[in-house]
Amino acid sequence: MRGTGMTSSTTRRTSDALLADMMLLHPKLIDLSLGRVERLLAKLGHPEKKLPPVVHIAGTNGKGSVTAYLRAFAEASGRRAHIYTSPHLVRFHERIALAGDDGKAHAIDEDFLVDVLTRVHAVNDGDDITQFEITTAAAFLAFSERPADVLLLEVGLGGRLDATNVIDNPALTVITPISMDHAEKLGPTLERIAFEKAGILKRNVPSIISQQSDDVLSVIKARAGAIAAPLQVWGQDYDAYEQAGRLIVQQNDRLLDLPLPALIGRHQIVNAGTAVAAALVLAQKIPALTIDERAIETGLRTVEWPARMQRLTSGPLPRILGDDVELWLDGGHNPAAGDMLADTLAMLDEKSPKPVYLVVGMMGGKDALGFLAPFRGLVRAIYTVPIPGAHEAPHSEEELAEVARGAGMQALDRKNVIDALHTIASLSAGPKRVLICGSLYLAGHVLSLQESLE
Repeated sequence: MRGTGMTSSTTRRTSDALLADMMLLHPKLIDLSLGRVERLLAKLGHPEKKLPPVVHIAGTNGKGSVTAYLRAFAEASGRRAHIYTSPHLVRFHERIALAGDDGKAHAIDEDFLVDVLTRVHAVNDGDDITQFEITTAAAFLAFSERPADVLLLEVGLGGRLDATNVIDNPALTVITPISMDHAEKLGPTLERIAFEKAGILKRNVPSIISQQSDDVLSVIKARAGAIAAPLQVWGQDYDAYEQAGRLIVQQNDRLLDLPLPALIGRHQIVNAGTAVAAALVLAQKIPALTIDERAIETGLRTVEWPARMQRLTSGPLPRILGDDVELWLDGGHNPAAGDMLADTLAMLDEKSPKPVYLVVGMMGGKDALGFLAPFRGLVRAIYTVPIPGAHEAPHSEEELAEVARGAGMQALDRKNVIDALHTIASLSAGPKRVLICGSLYLAGHVLSLQESLE
């Protein structure tokens, strides 16, 4: 698809303009393959081989939270971390976080992002490549040119053929809980999806395997055995649980008594325990990355991860609802996430009972019924909304409301999030609990509303 490169004008391009150009380089948004990105990285002089030690993280649910914990642990111990995640919530820059002089990672600034995008676009010279592949190459270029002690590298989709899987020798791999999602891209069965995720395993590279079903674990173990990848498996080599208001993480030869994580929900016990196990194994392999127990404690208390049961306490959207209404935001969008969110709402209700209302928008390829079904009997009503600016077709609000009603729940469609919140605010007075959920793209829209309407 040559001929879609940048013009020769000396006018400075914005990152948005460059990213729009890159969307035109391939007819599909997602086309899993390693060949195109490997070709581009070779032209760039292999920046993927000039990175700090890499922790490569795959999974269906929890990989973002595990990444956030590891980042918090590293920064609390004085280590500098680069972080690569996707998708972004508000701005593309969030995907590429660079270790700063203050010891904290910050989203790449516009000037450096334009610089690396411009260079990879020029070197690619109009060749066929997806936007995620070419921007992953740009991220590797940025990471290779700024110092850090570790790179926390989150898989985009799947693992085996994901553009991040060009790292031949990571320091550590992590596989968080696997469930059904992206079946149209990864395969129609849980075993097939597990095979794709297990593609990040590497020979002689230790891997932390989080809580998995037996079928998934069998697939991962088979792949690990075939390539001699040593595993640390949840429930066999390590475990984590809540006890007396504390997080207990237990390895075969060690027990840590830690504070509960700042991220709420029972599923965060699994995610935090997985991250602690990963930090301990990473220290065994690379002593320079040893993170002591005090840093782990600090990281658990200070960890932040937007749109993962994030409480919105100020700004224009909470003001619509009033002081006696809790407003929460989560980007969960598959059946396993629905189960976890329903469980978290039930946990909140045990501590402080309040009527619960959902505001939901979902992408068209997602299992809407599977996501919504766990909320039956838990929520008073669901208000369905469209997702502005989605990169592909979302479920319409009317269709989504019909799915919810078919699952036995009261549901009404609304024209947007603000309309839905005004509807909830108009209900009978008194405390309420509202959760906006169903899509990371919807979560990003909500966070941008919080900024733009302030």
